[in-house]
Amino acid sequence: MNSAIYDGIVSRHLNRRVSMPLARLISHTPVTPNQVSVASLGLAIACFASFAYGYYIIGALLAQASSIADGIDGDLARLKNMTSAFGGFMDAIFDRYADSLVLLGFTMWAASDAGTYVWVVGFSALAGTFTVTYTRARIDAPATRPFDRGITSAASRDVRLLMLMVGGLLGQGVATLAVLAVLTNTVVLLRVLAARKILGDDR
Repeated sequence: MNSAIYDGIVSRHLNRRVSMPLARLISHTPVTPNQVSVASLGLAIACFASFAYGYYIIGALLAQASSIADGIDGDLARLKNMTSAFGGFMDAIFDRYADSLVLLGFTMWAASDAGTYVWVVGFSALAGTFTVTYTRARIDAPATRPFDRGITSAASRDVRLLMLMVGGLLGQGVATLAVLAVLTNTVVLLRVLAARKILGDDR
């Protein structure tokens, strides 16, 4: 797993309270961090299927379970001293697939009771989600980690998945997608403005 640790506000105050004890429990078994990463993706697939078939309560809970599981692999890697560059690379790829699956399933569920415009909202949320992740990966200032604090960290993965869980439990699919779309794309804009100051632009 990736040795560079970044926890969003939900991970720090909620997810870690569950993922760390589970990681300690699993550390006494032959289970590897990469296997946990695969299991986390499996939860996202189950989340997609649940939303797609209208079982939105189950889907909401699985979205948060996937978020928690995403922390277990890193915790387990550190407990077993099995951190690796490849593990972090694979985990990041699986996270992107998981994000796509969860948001697609959520949009399918939201669109089932609304017009086709929901797909536009869902796409906006998905585009914002991926660009939030991409901006953090592309910022060439690893020592300062400028997007890991303040308002520019407001749309981290743990926050997004918690929003989807809450929106699913409340049965508010369209509203949740709209809020997620606005939040992620606003954060992207703020990151672009911040990056211009950090990196400079003479053009």
